[in-house]
Parts: sequence; structure tokens; C-alpha cells
Amino acid sequence: MISQEDIFQINSKKEFEKITLKVFRHQYDTNLVYQQFCNFLKKDKNNVKSITEIPFLPIQFFKSHNVLSSTEPIQQTFTSSGTTGMQTSKHLVTDVSWYEMSYRLGFSEFYGNIEDYCVLALLPSYLERDGSSLIYMVEDLIQSSNHSGFYLNNHSELLQKIEKLNKEGQNTILIGVTYALLDLIEYAQTTSFPLQRLGSNLIIMETGGMKGKRKEMIREELHTILREGFGVSKIHSEYGMTELLSQAYSLGDGVFECPPWMQILIRDTEDALTYVAEGKTGGINVIDLANINSCSFIATQDLGKKNPNHSFEVLGRFDHSDIRGCNLMVI
Repeated sequence: MISQEDIFQINSKKEFEKITLKVFRHQYDTNLVYQQFCNFLKKDKNNVKSITEIPFLPIQFFKSHNVLSSTEPIQQTFTSSGTTGMQTSKHLVTDVSWYEMSYRLGFSEFYGNIEDYCVLALLPSYLERDGSSLIYMVEDLIQSSNHSGFYLNNHSELLQKIEKLNKEGQNTILIGVTYALLDLIEYAQTTSFPLQRLGSNLIIMETGGMKGKRKEMIREELHTILREGFGVSKIHSEYGMTELLSQAYSLGDGVFECPPWMQILIRDTEDALTYVAEGKTGGINVIDLANINSCSFIATQDLGKKNPNHSFEVLGRFDHSDIRGCNLMVI
């Protein structure tokens, strides 16, 4: 039996590798979808001896299958966003305490005590639908922090709140979907609100995505606009998704780091079963050991590169013509 203590108290590379292989064997035995996928690749718990030999389940499986490594009742179903008629991912969670432990410890790992912050959330696209794992996490962080809350289109109220918190010297995190942060800057500009002078105690954390509201931008352009608009020196980011129960964080410059129970590998875009060297671009594979009751080994549709210090960058997404390396893996 693999406990939360086993996962969340990992403190060395050797311990991570040992527990990762243990999780692989457990999920091979208990997750029929994952077992069939591994067998298709002629991999099983007896011939996988290292992390790089572990098969990574294409993230598309969360759209078409119930990906479960547990027979316990479903406590929470997290779903991805999508346009009308689009098939969305669903992450069936049998023990939501794993998610709560993961994001609480993950936040603490990068930012310290949540009680030292005010958390303001500008997440309209997520708030306006059910099943968002991001909303579940942020709602809990808000309840654990000071003077915090969600905002939709009440820009004036939010700006006044930021101004008040700045005067009080309160450390504040404004977490927002990208287009909503840009909308807030534009509102401040049209009303001559001095937003760019209120950044001394303010952390801006963008969750990515224009959600069809604006044209997409490259990160450098976007972060320049956000830095200048909010008067901050760095833009923070959160890397998470419906299919994961852990998040990586960037404290600036688009460079992400993982908590100790999460790791990134970069696969070759031409051959999904091999890996590229540090600094080379490829598909992002995620090991998320908090996904103990679903699948901890996920091949995403994101493109990225890994740096020598194990940090990583997200560079974009596969388009359909680029997924040929994954097509062979979908059964």
C-alpha cells in the first residue's frame, strides 16, 4: 500500500525513483486501461526497471476512458473546458484528500504559508462552469487566506481592493486567466486608475489561455504587457491541468519547477517512446505521483524543454500534424 506520507515526503532523487516504480507496478495491476496500453507497447511490471522505460498514457485517454486505479467510489469528477460539442476530459477522483494535500503542500513549497497572503481570483471562464479543478484549488486557498475572494466582471471593486491591500502592506496574489488579466489592465487604463503603481506587494499569477476571447500571444509579449500594466517585475505562472492533481509553478520568466512528487520528461516528437536531451524541444511527459488512484504517467499535448537544473519551459502545443509520434500509442 502506498500512503500519502510515502508520496509527499519524498526528499531525494533515489527515493523518487523507488516510489515511482512502485506506483507504476501498482497502477499496472489495478488500472485496466493503463495495463492494456502498457501491454500494447509490450511493457509490463516485470520488464520496466527504470523511469524512462515506463509507458506514458496519452492525455486523450481521459476523454474516452475512465482512467482509474481504484475501486473506491468517485468523490469528485473534474472536467476540462471545451466549446459546445467538443469532447472534454474527465478526471475521476476517488479520494480528493490527495488533491488537497498536493496543492496545499505545493503552494507552501514555492510561496510559504498561505495565511500570509490575500488571494484574489479573476477566473471567469472557470467560474462559469462546473467541474473545474482550478476553482476547487483556488476556493480552498481563498478560504485559508486573508480578505480573499473571487471576482468576475466587477473590475472597479477588484481595483479598489488591490489599492486597499497595497496601502495596508498586505502580500497579495492575483491569480487570473490571461484574457481577464488583460481586460483588467485595459479597464484600469480607461478609468485612469493607477494600477501600475500598486505592485509593491502584488504577485500576478497567470493560468494561461485566451479561451477564444483574444488572439494568442507569445509569452514574452504577454508578460511584458502584464508586467508594465500591473507594475511588477515578474509574472508568475501555474502549470496544471484537469488530468493532474499537482501543479508546477513559475516565479518568473516562464521557467517552471515541480514539487518533489512531480517530474517532467521531454519525449521526442517523432518517436514518443524516446527522450531528447536537455535544452531540446519535445513533448512534455508528466509524472504526478499524487495521481495514485488514476494514472501518474501522462503524455501531454504540450511542447517544452527541460533545463539542466530540472526546471522546464512550456513552449506551445502540438498541432494535429505534429501528433504523429502519439498516434501509434492510441489504442
